[in-house]
Amino acid sequence: MRTNRKEPANRTPEIPLAHSTVPTQNKKLTFQPDVIIFDVDGVLVDVRGSFHRTTLETVRHFTKKRVTPRELQKWKNQSGYNDDWKLSTAWVRSLGGKQEYDEVKRKFIELYWGANGDGGNVEREKWLLPRPQLRRLAARAELAIFTGRVRKELDFTLERCCVREFFGRIVTAEDVGKPKPDPEGLLAILNGRDPSTAVYVGDNIDDAQAAQAARMPFVGIVAPEIEHSRTRAALLRKMGAKAIMKSVKELEARIALRTPTVAALLSAPRRSTSR
Repeated sequence: MRTNRKEPANRTPEIPLAHSTVPTQNKKLTFQPDVIIFDVDGVLVDVRGSFHRTTLETVRHFTKKRVTPRELQKWKNQSGYNDDWKLSTAWVRSLGGKQEYDEVKRKFIELYWGANGDGGNVEREKWLLPRPQLRRLAARAELAIFTGRVRKELDFTLERCCVREFFGRIVTAEDVGKPKPDPEGLLAILNGRDPSTAVYVGDNIDDAQAAQAARMPFVGIVAPEIEHSRTRAALLRKMGAKAIMKSVKELEARIALRTPTVAALLSAPRRSTSR
């Protein structure tokens, strides 16, 4: 997830480890959102093989040092590093590299898309929310996306996974003047509607802060297999998350969605025969 800002930090994050698992209660939440806004990376898409792998490979390329997913999550567990280009630059600098933001960004893009636009890490992405669940959710609430991705990255994934039809309003990093944790993208999707009628589903600190600033309920997704998952869950809970879920697949059963009308069911996107 990135923005076009050129403000790499030059410090190593200090994140204490949590010593106990934050419980993920399975009871149904009481609020009924009219709008469900999703972050993408780590929520709708497993990006460990794409963005995370690319970040690690970028840092290794410039520093020649062994860096790990565990170290990556220490960066991810603090605000300001929703942008992978910025994170990669800051990480390189913290390990003694002198490369500027633009040079790091170019290498990152090459690794992500592939040297000739083919065979890059982007092909390792995995879509996480099945189409049947998306269809049922779309019949009960408006679905939208607010992501730190640029439009090209998002378009590729939505088209490749055949899920664009389920989302109404989509806001990317290029559609806002201020990136997360600023709530500009969330407020643009609401377009004047009451924030309490929506919910933002995200996986990191910037997502939680954006929802908090918009006065919007927030649900955190923290996959147990990621490094420092207990720390992440504790931080999101501290920031007011209404629930912490292990997977976005839990959302349908946990949120008190409105009963769909016959018209909504009929108008909900159907499975496309073309792929």
